[in-house]
Amino acid sequence: MSETTGASYAAAGVDIEAGDRAVELMKEWVKKTQRPEVLGGLGGFAGLFDASALKRYERPLLASATDGVGTKVDIARRLGVYDTIGHDLVAMVMDDIVVCGAEPLFMTDYICVGKVHPERVAAIVKGIAEGCVLAGCALVGGETAEHPGLLGEDDFDVAGAGTGVVEADRLLGPDRIRKGDAVIAMAASGLHSNGYSLVRHVLLNQGGLSLDARIEEFGRTLGEELLEPTKIYSLDCLALTRTTDVHAFSHITGGGLAANLARVIPDGLHAIVDRSTWTPAPVFELVGRTGQVERLELEKTLNMGVGMMAIVPEESAEVALTTLADRGVESWIAGEITDRGEHTTGAELVGDYA
Repeated sequence: MSETTGASYAAAGVDIEAGDRAVELMKEWVKKTQRPEVLGGLGGFAGLFDASALKRYERPLLASATDGVGTKVDIARRLGVYDTIGHDLVAMVMDDIVVCGAEPLFMTDYICVGKVHPERVAAIVKGIAEGCVLAGCALVGGETAEHPGLLGEDDFDVAGAGTGVVEADRLLGPDRIRKGDAVIAMAASGLHSNGYSLVRHVLLNQGGLSLDARIEEFGRTLGEELLEPTKIYSLDCLALTRTTDVHAFSHITGGGLAANLARVIPDGLHAIVDRSTWTPAPVFELVGRTGQVERLELEKTLNMGVGMMAIVPEESAEVALTTLADRGVESWIAGEITDRGEHTTGAELVGDYA
């Protein structure tokens, strides 16, 4: 009887050996993120974190978040640059966690690819690990999944989940905010990781621009501008809570500045943000001009140059600005908290950009 070759995982397009090589390549980067509370190494079924470290809290509250970086991965894929997108992932997860005043503890990642290219996967994890260092958290594990037939060989996506901790009586949020509080804006590093479906459609499809095109207003190529990593504010925000009385933070992501700020404004109060206090970076103007996108549409899609906002008592504003300046974070007083009055939303932008 003649032997026949049956089906196999490899024949279906899944390369287990390539996956194993990717794990070996990423180990050195994951190791750089370790905190004293992390037990074991990469390769287990679950990441371990010693919760006895939380005994120093009177009433520890765990904060968790999960996110991805959206269609920004398409820019990374087109450019063949894989070691920055991880910064974006950590920022999207951990800067959500720090909004309530929580200290980032650890995160896990999920990388889905059409075909495992070990060096590419390792480069993505390198970026995630570097981001974790900037956020002060550990990367305790993750998963790389190969989906042949569902994704193209060069296609990929990333997602992550994180956990932080905050003392119950230090929890930040709407109940702390008072009339007269100052709204402090922290500058974004660029587009961050939201609105890329609009940006790609306007600049690459409608505008026909090349990612390799040098844009004089940027002083670099379009691709370099679009791939600029999302700024990670976690440790800056925690430093702010140690030096002044922060009432709330707002992470400016999908939905834009006003919508995200409104999420932390309590009933009866209203946040007014003055556009004249800053000038959005040229990339925002380019998107608006190229696609003839109205200002309100831009503002509800993009961050317009503000990545994080802090709400503090008016008398604490200067200390907050000094703290951020000392940490190299550009910031300014962008608005104030007022009575709700006849306003129907929790926050609004007024005036014209400087």
